[in-house]
Amino acid sequence: MAGFDTQFLLSILTIVVIDLLLSGDNAVVIALAVKSLPQRERKMGIIFGTSLAVVLRIVLTFFAAKLLGLSFVKLVGGLLLLWIAVKLLAQDEEEHHGGHAASSLWTAMTYIVVADVTMSTDNILAIAGASHGSGALLIFGLGLSIPLMLFTSNLLSRFMERYPVIVVIGAAILGRVAGDMIMSDPWVVATLHPAKWLDYVVQALAVVGVVVAGRWLGRGQENTMVGNVPES
Repeated sequence: MAGFDTQFLLSILTIVVIDLLLSGDNAVVIALAVKSLPQRERKMGIIFGTSLAVVLRIVLTFFAAKLLGLSFVKLVGGLLLLWIAVKLLAQDEEEHHGGHAASSLWTAMTYIVVADVTMSTDNILAIAGASHGSGALLIFGLGLSIPLMLFTSNLLSRFMERYPVIVVIGAAILGRVAGDMIMSDPWVVATLHPAKWLDYVVQALAVVGVVVAGRWLGRGQENTMVGNVPES
């Protein structure tokens, strides 16, 4: 009984650590997506985004292992995440330089849902592994992610508003996650047999690519808007 209790407590501790580590990426997406929204819609976006993220995790729990074994799933997911990171950074760059970033609650929710679907499978498998087949521990792990993402995304969105450099860092983090997803796709692994150094190089290129492309697109849209302003 004591051994069981010890194992149970260790599993809980492991799940808490996993949630703390893995909920951060999802919180970054939510914070970036809602940053440009008005205050009221921002709160709604955080609540709805977190709720959808958890619902998606529950649904994906039944398919996580099979999904990760399919070729191109993580490759396509990584490419989608790269696109989302670039779009969110470009949106912030345009707003930061005086433009009007085209953002809405529904747009933000779309980004959150797509990004969470692409990133959650690994997270679910990590929690499922730490649960050792216990449904109660699995539910605990999924439930714990709700307040963690709510708190973290709300805090991040406030910091992003005060310190714009955090937006760039957040987009760079998403770029790194996307690069890792692409290089760990079963088809990529079977075709390229990438060494660890190549994995790191691709992640670094993804980080640089997201930051450069996002800032360039944001400033390009700003210049287009300025050029289209009629002279008085």
